Amino acid sequence: MSIERPTFACIVDPLPYEEKLEARPLAQIDLVVVHCTELPDLAMAREYGERILHASGTGNSGHYYIDRDGSVHVYVRSDRVAHHVRGYNPRSVGIELVNTGRYPDWLAVGSQKMEEPYTDAQIDALKALLEHLRQELPALRYIAGHEELDTAREPASDDPDVSVPRKMDPGPLFPWDAVLRATPLERLVPHAV
Repeated sequence: MSIERPTFACIVDPLPYEEKLEARPLAQIDLVVVHCTELPDLAMAREYGERILHASGTGNSGHYYIDRDGSVHVYVRSDRVAHHVRGYNPRSVGIELVNTGRYPDWLAVGSQKMEEPYTDAQIDALKALLEHLRQELPALRYIAGHEELDTAREPASDDPDVSVPRKMDPGPLFPWDAVLRATPLERLVPHAV
C-alpha cells in the first residue's frame, strides 16, 4: 500500500507565452530565487508578466506568485526557463511574493526603503511551496534572494549622480531565519558556487 502525499494547492494560470519559453529537464533545477513583485497587487503583477519584452515573444516573470492571502499562482511551470534573475534562469525557479516594495519609484533616491511586511499567510504558503518543490525537483539544493544574485547598481531615476541598487527584493523585512528553519535548502553564496 502506497502513501499518497497531499496535493499541493495552487492555481495554474500560465502566461500566454509560456510555450515559447525554453523547455528544460527538472533535474537541471537546483536553485529557488525568492523575489517580491514590487507592485501593489497580483493583478498588476500579472499585467507586467504578460508584457512582451524579448524577441522570442516572451517577457519577464517568476514561475510562482504568492498573494497576500497565501494563494499560490503558477504563471510558468517549472519545466520552462522563466526570465526572472540575470545569470541564473536556466538553473532556477522564481517565486514572487506580492509586495509593494519600492513601487512606484523603484530607482528614486527617496524610495530605497521596503516597508511592507510579508503576511503570515504568504510565508506559510512559501514554506509549503518549498516543500512541494523539493519533492518535484530532484536536484533542488539552494535558495537565494534576488538581491543576492543581481547586485548591479544604476543611476537613480531622480539624480544620475547617485547610484541605487537595481534589485532589493525580497528586502529587509523578509523573514529569512523562519524560512530557512522550515527547509533543508542551503542559502546560496553566489561566489562559492
